[in-house]
Amino acid sequence: MEYALTRDISVAVRVIYRDLESTPFADQYIWAYEVTIQNRSSETVQLLSRKWEIREWNGHKRIVIGDGVVGKQPLLSPGESYQYVSGCKLASAYGLMGGYYIFESKEQSTCFEVKIPDFRLEVPFLLN
Repeated sequence: MEYALTRDISVAVRVIYRDLESTPFADQYIWAYEVTIQNRSSETVQLLSRKWEIREWNGHKRIVIGDGVVGKQPLLSPGESYQYVSGCKLASAYGLMGGYYIFESKEQSTCFEVKIPDFRLEVPFLLN
């Protein structure tokens, strides 16, 4: 599990290789990732948008920018958490993802970036 803390907002990511959905002979590798966001601050915050950078072993790089996460823009009061699951498809057996979320402080009406920790996308049986 990878972890980052920015302005008392923690982001933890757990990755799962989806071997039954992947087709390595066709260069299609699928991962699911579970993200847990916890508001450890004393402010109410809302996740507005995200920016991901996805890098593959074969040299391909993608940038994904969008509103919210999985169609939602969660509002987190102090001490609250939000968890979601999403996925990624690569054409290589190794990759790296990371990026940031844009949050808004409801008390201060200001926006700020929260780091998403870099995490590896690796096919387990190729690690040996």
